[in-house]
Amino acid sequence: MKKILLCIVSVLFAVSAMAQSEHLSFKGVPIDGTLDQYVAKMKAAGFTYLGQQDGTAILQGDFAGFKGCTVGVSTLKSVNVVSTIGVIFPSCDDWSSLEQNYDHLKSMLTEKYGQPSDVVERFQNGTPRDNNSRLHELYMDRCTWYTTFTTPKGDIQLSLQKGEYGGYFVLLKYYDKINTDTVRRQAMDDL
Repeated sequence: MKKILLCIVSVLFAVSAMAQSEHLSFKGVPIDGTLDQYVAKMKAAGFTYLGQQDGTAILQGDFAGFKGCTVGVSTLKSVNVVSTIGVIFPSCDDWSSLEQNYDHLKSMLTEKYGQPSDVVERFQNGTPRDNNSRLHELYMDRCTWYTTFTTPKGDIQLSLQKGEYGGYFVLLKYYDKINTDTVRRQAMDDL
């Protein structure tokens, strides 16, 4: 009986250890490996590589039913382990379309990951009466609009952002827990 109990406990520990070593996935690909390795996997998944900017690989492709999304794959150079993926959805020039895209993605993420751990959707000076005023508040940084999902494998955050020259877009970021912690430990070593 003790041997059986010991075997069961050993299996449970092994399964628990495996679950803790799993990475968050983006488009079915675990967020892990070097920047070059991850870019190769994204190319195989149908994304077009556009180049690198400040250590972030930039790709373009279709994602979550949206055409022409821009994807940034980030790593800390000293560690060279992918830890963050960002998706910029197509730009909108009106509040209604922007909010509709955000709400659609939020609904899909909630269906997949459960209720969000944090939601902030507010204007600093009260809700403006019309959509042009709402865009203006976003442009002036007087609008905070994001939803965060916390999972055992990492965090996912959806937000509204302003771009350069009046463009507005939805941003979706994936933060892999294991590799983000690795990057953090490396940064802590610097202190």
